[in-house]
Amino acid sequence: MTSELGSVLRGWRDRVSPAAVGMPGGDGRRTPGLRREELAALAGLSVDYIVRLEQGRARAPSAQVLGSLARSLRLTNDERDHLYRVAGAVVPTDRDLPRHITPSLQRIVDRLADTLASVYSAAWDIVGWNPLWAALLGDPSTLTPRNRNLVRLFFTEGEAPVVRDAASRLGFARNIVADLRIAFGHYPDDSHLAQLVSDLRSSNAEFAALWSETAVSRHLAERKTIASVLVGEITLDCDVHTVPGSDLRLVIYSAEPNTPEAGKLDVIRVAGLQTFATEAQAP
Repeated sequence: MTSELGSVLRGWRDRVSPAAVGMPGGDGRRTPGLRREELAALAGLSVDYIVRLEQGRARAPSAQVLGSLARSLRLTNDERDHLYRVAGAVVPTDRDLPRHITPSLQRIVDRLADTLASVYSAAWDIVGWNPLWAALLGDPSTLTPRNRNLVRLFFTEGEAPVVRDAASRLGFARNIVADLRIAFGHYPDDSHLAQLVSDLRSSNAEFAALWSETAVSRHLAERKTIASVLVGEITLDCDVHTVPGSDLRLVIYSAEPNTPEAGKLDVIRVAGLQTFATEAQAP
C-alpha cells in the first residue's frame, strides 16, 4: 500500500468529529477527530486493520472496504474516487450500484433527530443511520459490511426486533425480493449485488422460490411493530423515499404526533440514546 493512502486516511479521520457520526465526544481526547477504534466500528473493520492501512502495511483493500471507509469518513464523491485510486482500486462508475452518501444527504439524516432515519442502497445495504435508529433497531456498526444488508439478514437471521405475524412476514418477503429484482435489472454488472442474489438463491429455499416468481415492484411504505426493552411494542409508520440522482433510499420511521406511540418514541429518544451513548463509550 502507498504512503498516500495512509496519509489521506489519517487526515480524513482527524477532521470528522465524533458528534458528527453519532458518537460521544467529551474531554480528554488526544485526537481532533475520530479515534481508530471509532472508525473501525463505523466501517465494520478491525482496529488492527485500520492501523495497518494507515501505516501502509495492509494488503490492497477491497472495494467493499473502501466503500465502508468512504461512508464512515463522510467523503465527497471526489474524495471517494481519490481514495479508490490511491488504494489501487477501480473507481466506481455509473454501472455500479450507488452506495456512497454525500455530505449533504448525511446532513439531512442528521437533522431528522426526532425520527428514526437511515439510508439504504438499492440492494438494501444500510449505508447510514442516525443515533435514534441504532437505539431502537440495533447499531449497524456492530455488523460486518457483508451483513449490513437487509435482505441477507431477513432471510438468514430474521427481522428482530421487528414483530410480524406469518402473513405480514410473507408479504414483506415478497415485497423486498420484488424490489431487489429491480436493482438486479438496473445494475447487472454490480458484482456485490450479483453475489448477494447468488448466495441467497443457493442457500435459502424461501428466497429461491420467491425469486423464481419474477415479480417486480417497489417497496415504499408500511407500518411496523418493533419490540423495545424500554417501552414494549411500538408501532411506527415506515416510509421509503428514493434520493433523486443516486438511487439511494432514505428510510424514515415516525409516529403521529400526540399519540401513545409518539410518547414511546420520546422515551426511547431520551433513555435509549443515553444507553446507546454509554455503550459507545465503553472500552
